[in-house]
Amino acid sequence: MTLRALKQIIPALDTSDGAGVRIKRSIGQRQTVRMDPFLMLDEFGSEQPQDYIAGFPSHPHRGFETVTYMIEGHMLHEDHLGNQGNLRNGGVQWMTAGRGIVHSEMPQQESGVMRGFQLWLNLPAAEKMKPAGYRDIQPEDIPVFTHAGATVKLIAGTLTVSGTEVTGAVTRSSTQPIYADIHVEPNAQVSLPVPEALNAMLYLYEGNTNLVTGDERTALSLSAANVLADGDEIMLEGGDAGARLLLIAGRPIGEPVVQYGPFVMNTREEIEQALRDYQSGRLTA
Repeated sequence: MTLRALKQIIPALDTSDGAGVRIKRSIGQRQTVRMDPFLMLDEFGSEQPQDYIAGFPSHPHRGFETVTYMIEGHMLHEDHLGNQGNLRNGGVQWMTAGRGIVHSEMPQQESGVMRGFQLWLNLPAAEKMKPAGYRDIQPEDIPVFTHAGATVKLIAGTLTVSGTEVTGAVTRSSTQPIYADIHVEPNAQVSLPVPEALNAMLYLYEGNTNLVTGDERTALSLSAANVLADGDEIMLEGGDAGARLLLIAGRPIGEPVVQYGPFVMNTREEIEQALRDYQSGRLTA
């Protein structure tokens, strides 16, 4: 087993999206700041309604998948296919834009905390024009296991720990994403396998923890994409207050990426076609 070291830190930048929702964006803050196959990771969290209340009114997508993970709060998903999803504490919505979808994500609360993440996962060229789809995943449908002083909520992918294989709520054969919410107890040390073929990062959103490689301990940066070097295992050591962090990994696609706002394709011509399709109504036909 080869422990993964820290390769790059991408601090999340304060920005806004939708109708003015305040977010922190790490990967995806510029189109050159990505980690194949992931296009963007946004963290949102506020107790102030003005930071989130306007939500994300109806808008289109093509060519990738969006994964919204709600830690606290209540948001309603609606799309042109007739899907509705009430995203609540601990729930996930996994949406495949494919050839085209128009959806909205609107807060269903007027006060209190709204907190979570949205991840954009690219699709390979062969899948970009497949039919759109949506899955509303309830908290009780997401596997949770404990291991060496950590609690792991496995949203996507497969992890083999102590000889037991755990499969998350979602699997994908092409990009093989792993998406896990890890809670590390204070001063605990935990190792988890991450296949060598996958690009991987850790996003620390609460507390503090070290990445352990041999005799070295490197503190992970808070609210940042901590991109990992090659290897097939990560080892974490919780700080005095413990830590909460995301493990995000996936098989790189290795294809050209051309993005124009909510459309992600392989060529400029495909982007121009997506715009024509949206303007003419063919995007969702």
